[in-house]
Amino acid sequence: MITISVDINAPVEEVWEKWTDIEAVKHWSFASDDWAAEGIENNVVPGGKFSARNYAKDGSMEFVLTWTYSEVQPLRYLAYTMEDGRKVTVTLSETDRGTQLDQAFEPESENPEEMQREGWQAYLNNFKKFVESSNQ
Repeated sequence: MITISVDINAPVEEVWEKWTDIEAVKHWSFASDDWAAEGIENNVVPGGKFSARNYAKDGSMEFVLTWTYSEVQPLRYLAYTMEDGRKVTVTLSETDRGTQLDQAFEPESENPEEMQREGWQAYLNNFKKFVESSNQ
């Protein structure tokens, strides 16, 4: 498992809402500003599905992220299995500064682990930016 983290200056309730709400997800669920997400579905219950089309704004690339939730503890924890069978967990913890979000994922075998870590961290950094900017 590879674990990445981000500290967000917002209460855990707001972080949970923006992580799970379809309207919010479309604003952050990509690694950089030259990408976007659309067609988002998110049923945050055990057995529920997530799906989102991620695409480069210049039309050069796209992919669809899909997974199935296996465990949901509102405001605290999510576990899901991606379409390719890899397991992922998301843990939210209250801190003095707001919320720490930890995400652990099983790496795939095609790309170096450091490249995967950086890619997934870019998503978390984009999420942090979105949450904190919507507080202003």
